[in-house]
Amino acid sequence: MAKKSSSKNTESHSPILPSAAPVEHKPVDDLYGDWFLDYASYVILERAVPHMHDGLKPVQRRILHSMDELEDGRYNKVANVVGNTMKYHPHGDASIGDAMVQLGQKDLLIDTQGNWGNTLTGDNAAAPRYIEARLSKFALDVVFSPKVTEWSSSYDGRNKEPVTLPVKFPLLLAQGVEGIAVGLSCRILPHNFIELCDASIAALRGEEFNLLPDFFTGGIMDAKDYNGGLRGGRVRVRAKIEEGPKKNTLTITEIPFGTTTGGLMDSIVAANDKGKIKIAHVDDNTAEKVEIVVQLPAGTDVEQTIQALYAFTDCEISLPPNAVVIHDDKPRFLNVNELLKISAENTRRLLGRELEIALGELEEKWHFSSLEKIFIEHRIYRRIEECETWEAVLDAIWKGLKPHLGLLKREITNEDVARLTEIRIKRISKFNSFEADEQIRELEEEIGQVQRFLKQLTKFAVAHFEQLKKSYGAGRERRTVISSFDRVSAAEVIIQGETLYLNAKEGFAGTGLKKEGEPICKCSPLDDVIFFTREGTMSVTKAAPKFFVGKNPHYINLFKKDDEAVYTLIYRDGRQGSLMAKRFRIGGVTRDKEYVLTKGTPGSNVLYFMRHETEEESNAQSVIVHLKPALYLRNLTIKFPFNSMAIKGRESQGNIITKHAVDRVVREPKSGEVSA
Repeated sequence: MAKKSSSKNTESHSPILPSAAPVEHKPVDDLYGDWFLDYASYVILERAVPHMHDGLKPVQRRILHSMDELEDGRYNKVANVVGNTMKYHPHGDASIGDAMVQLGQKDLLIDTQGNWGNTLTGDNAAAPRYIEARLSKFALDVVFSPKVTEWSSSYDGRNKEPVTLPVKFPLLLAQGVEGIAVGLSCRILPHNFIELCDASIAALRGEEFNLLPDFFTGGIMDAKDYNGGLRGGRVRVRAKIEEGPKKNTLTITEIPFGTTTGGLMDSIVAANDKGKIKIAHVDDNTAEKVEIVVQLPAGTDVEQTIQALYAFTDCEISLPPNAVVIHDDKPRFLNVNELLKISAENTRRLLGRELEIALGELEEKWHFSSLEKIFIEHRIYRRIEECETWEAVLDAIWKGLKPHLGLLKREITNEDVARLTEIRIKRISKFNSFEADEQIRELEEEIGQVQRFLKQLTKFAVAHFEQLKKSYGAGRERRTVISSFDRVSAAEVIIQGETLYLNAKEGFAGTGLKKEGEPICKCSPLDDVIFFTREGTMSVTKAAPKFFVGKNPHYINLFKKDDEAVYTLIYRDGRQGSLMAKRFRIGGVTRDKEYVLTKGTPGSNVLYFMRHETEEESNAQSVIVHLKPALYLRNLTIKFPFNSMAIKGRESQGNIITKHAVDRVVREPKSGEVSA
């Protein structure tokens, strides 16, 4: 019975399934793909990339809007600003606090008070509860204009926040920005305030201009590959290094953008530990200005050390820009000149919109002032004294105004008439016709001025940037020197402070074989070493404490990529083969690859090897080949001049000298030399 009942219950519930909405099945890969795209779009649009119009990321925009809400001319605790910003930014107080500190350190939009850290040394700012901030005068002048701002609801719908702030300045290029999103990174380098004003004026006038970065840390910049700040471009920046007042000292007074004095010192110490440079001591005396003192050992070449600092430390870095902004809810890649043109035109549009609003307000003020004058001078207010209903009051005022409608610039509305009824008796009793006329005349002058500005909007925008430069340009002159310099070759400036040793008996070489090896030459960790074995192979490897070169190698020394030396090789092909000779230059090589210089026959052996610095030196040399005695041989020596062979590549197999058995090969003595 229980089973039957269970079956019945199942049947009674089964009709519900067909009536339910069909379940859509989707592959897991598609689900993850959609989720990934949604997340990537969110990070790009809402966190990492600035908007084209105001140059701000969402968190920066919300911080500034929150500060404007709290603005009363006094400093606010940063913790209070962070808390207020959380009404608009739902990502936690730590991210807001960090973003606000970064804004404050740029010394443009926020007037700071307290310990906001040190961008030169990398020291962190104090906790938000200990530091204070308020909007700078510059920010109040160019960032906010509520009447032209487009608003949207905050994430919880309780507040309104700006879609973008009406910034009337190329803020994005002045501050610079960095952000990392999903599959996209943004890096716009900062530019000079005064140059941005001048470039904006040039853009408004249709003139040519070219923008280059300028860093608050100063330094020396080579921007020939800047590429307008687009992907693929590169800017090289160097520290400013000078000889110190004391002997054997260097002073670093400016550092590359993106580095700190602490990081720079660490890179110098690391290069010294690796033997790439030689220093005695390094001190950081940085406070408001950079001062790193590098003490050198006695007898050190100062100029070479400066070049080595550029080659092996953070005294020279490369900055790859990637100018990308949000426009129409999409990331767009634009060069900095295009961004500035868009900013200048946007500033012109915002100024025009502000003038139109101001004109409307002035005209409305003129309209009501004129209407009020008519209402009081012609004693229309007396018509309403006996009126008993609101409709009667309005009709009385309309009748009193009708003869004077031609004096006004627009039609009167019921709202205008209703507003007249709100004028207080005290104001009517103290009304002065002369003062009213003077006020109306001043309004007319202001209206005329605004109308002239609107007709000459480009000229008005140019004056705006000229005023910004005049008011806020002092102390913002270019700090980074624009120059051109070649890349330092590391191999040319590295200090060769180590010795290369050879243990021929065991077949090892290296810088760590001082006890068991013979010294060959001075070297550095960056040097390459070339060696030729008795079996007729050649290899190039990096200088190291110990590496295998084969027992009793014919030659081992440092290798230079531009080596034009001529090498002579005489080898026996196999155990019983012919005696072969070849002259060759090395050419390009791959490190740690073994090159076979013979035919490759097993048992081949090199009987003679010589390196000549020049072709002329090689042509002047000959060898004597001594043959093994045999019954049919009358002459047991063969003189072989090197100039009888052409100089070829290392892959050539060479020419046959003789097929007879060879005892030895020796160099022919030059004139005046005694043969061994």
